[in-house]
Amino acid sequence: MFDIVSFIPRAVAQGIPLLFGSTGEIITEKSGNLNLGIPGVMYVGGICGVIGSFLYERSLGNPNLINPVLGILIPLVSCLVGSLIMGLLYCFLTVTLRANQNVTGLAMTTFGVGFGNFFGGSLIKLTGAEVPSIALSATSKLFRTTLPFAHTTGPVGGIFFSYGFLAYVAIILAFVASFVLKRTRTGLHLRAVGEDPAAADAVGIDITRYKYLATCLGCMVAGLGGLYYVMDYANGVWSNDAFGDRGWLAIALVIFTIWRPNISVFASILFGGLYILYLFIPTGENLAVKEIYKMLPYVVTIIVLVFSSLRNKRENQPPESLGLPYFREDR
Repeated sequence: MFDIVSFIPRAVAQGIPLLFGSTGEIITEKSGNLNLGIPGVMYVGGICGVIGSFLYERSLGNPNLINPVLGILIPLVSCLVGSLIMGLLYCFLTVTLRANQNVTGLAMTTFGVGFGNFFGGSLIKLTGAEVPSIALSATSKLFRTTLPFAHTTGPVGGIFFSYGFLAYVAIILAFVASFVLKRTRTGLHLRAVGEDPAAADAVGIDITRYKYLATCLGCMVAGLGGLYYVMDYANGVWSNDAFGDRGWLAIALVIFTIWRPNISVFASILFGGLYILYLFIPTGENLAVKEIYKMLPYVVTIIVLVFSSLRNKRENQPPESLGLPYFREDR
């Protein structure tokens, strides 16, 4: 039988990296920047967190002596700094030098994956492990710590309270981003920059500053998705090429949610559930049926892209200047 109590927590855990990625990309796209480098940013965020945690655990000698505060702050800050550098690099190329955003984003994805695999492979060699992976169990235990009453409140605790702190951070960030974009002057200015940068520039809004801030902040949020995947979902185990296509699904989620971070909270859980649905539906020995279930997230993504192209309402469309460089001389 289908076990909904076990399914929902796993769907949430699977969807949190998508939520981080989609929230970061929505913030970026609202400024008019189309960052297809989100998969690479998530990869860099994950490996930077791993590097910081690895060096800290090695310096202790005995990982059991880990300081809880430093054990969380070091990988967290390392992740944010690495993701910020990726955001600055993207902005320098696309905003300052006005390079093509599509090409730049794809190049950054390739760079991010290569960067993660290179340093991940280097750390694996330093450990001398027989398997091609790094296990940071002490740090992972800190990130996976749940609320103290999670396991004493039955199904309610399992569904709502059985997650590490980054899962709640992802949800809070999504709702805060939605509020800022809709209800604040900063959000209004950001949306103006994405819709009509010439008009925004004419009323005194600093286009370059908003694009830099939104893109860098979006990259930092997306990078947390990579850190969550390694430290929480994967139990602190880093393996090269383990992220799969989660970065691309996060970008698809942006279109599915009509550029609304609050809807991403529920949509990410839906996509996360589709990602693991094949594990919960009995298929017997029929492997072909199981492979069909594995296709569900991608089939839904294609359907979403088709229907999104048919939307005629202006509020359901992407920012009008999305992907286009701004030339002040043309104003």
